[in-house]
Amino acid sequence: MRKAPLKALFLFWLLAALAGCATPDKKGGGIPSDPSQPASVPRAVPVITQSFASPQISPGSNWKVYLKALDADGDMKAFFCTIHQPGVGIYPVSITRIQEGNQKELSGFLFLTVSAFRNLDLLELALTVQIQDRAGQFSKPVEFPLTINSRYAQEPPPAGVFQENNLGPIMIQLRTVGDDDRPNLFHRFRR
Repeated sequence: MRKAPLKALFLFWLLAALAGCATPDKKGGGIPSDPSQPASVPRAVPVITQSFASPQISPGSNWKVYLKALDADGDMKAFFCTIHQPGVGIYPVSITRIQEGNQKELSGFLFLTVSAFRNLDLLELALTVQIQDRAGQFSKPVEFPLTINSRYAQEPPPAGVFQENNLGPIMIQLRTVGDDDRPNLFHRFRR
């Protein structure tokens, strides 16, 4: 006699569990609850269509990194730039906001100031640039190698490809392997 209520309870639990698995996901993966609202459309990702940067420059000049990019949504937000330097590591990210009017399509250059007052001669590094849009999506990264040498001159970009439009600075201060902005680690142990 006790088996009948247990069977009924078990069947009720089983049906409830199966019914819960069959309902559509409310977080966007199933059928929209309101048919009058359109389903969410995937947003366009920014695309860097062309790029150029001279592979060498001399200390005391601005390194120009030329870019052409577009975003079908017109919501490009910022440039994300990182530099990897052997012996130093990866510098903190430089974020440069994209100005109004350039958020759908842009052509111009970012610039990195290379100091003449530091011993940056014979320095090698690699710059990586990505573009982020307002939806948080990133373009594919573009990498530019650079050698700093006092005998080199910066090469101009290909004629007629890029505009001479200043897109903003790359806010990274280069240093040499021996440079260290922190206090000397052994200073506190001196007597």
